[in-house]
Amino acid sequence: MPTLFSVEGPFTVPTYEGKAARTITPDNVATFWRTHTGFRRERGCYVFGIRGRGLTPGYIGKATKSFKQEVFAPQKLANYLRFLADVRKDTPVIFLIVAPRKRGRANEAHIGDLETFLIQAGVNANDELLNVKGTKKAEWGIAGVLRSSRGNPKKSAKDFKRLMKLAK
Repeated sequence: MPTLFSVEGPFTVPTYEGKAARTITPDNVATFWRTHTGFRRERGCYVFGIRGRGLTPGYIGKATKSFKQEVFAPQKLANYLRFLADVRKDTPVIFLIVAPRKRGRANEAHIGDLETFLIQAGVNANDELLNVKGTKKAEWGIAGVLRSSRGNPKKSAKDFKRLMKLAK
């Protein structure tokens, strides 16, 4: 049986609205964790993003210790604030992709694999994703299946997607 992560969110990230810009203060972080106490000790991956006319990822990270220890750590918060600086009106959100609870440590290899996958998916959704590691876009695709132009795929491509469980 594969390790099944659960997706939680999107949760609104509280911000301080200043006269010239907005930021995330230590009080905002404390408010977030008071509101979402059930996730403080969990592990997994997280996706900072923006909700406007849709959802856009900005930064993807992993938490192998706990979400509370790692999500708003200074370097990660700096990346997210940089992302926020480029969007004025949209709402900052975060998704938590939670590892299943097991005795002992979380499966760090699975969390790492998930982070790699999410970064690749994130860079396809947002060319300006702020992650540094793992953001090189693949230079290949499969017509009508993966990383190809829009338009109507051929029947063979649709059948292949079903075969490989790439579509519902």
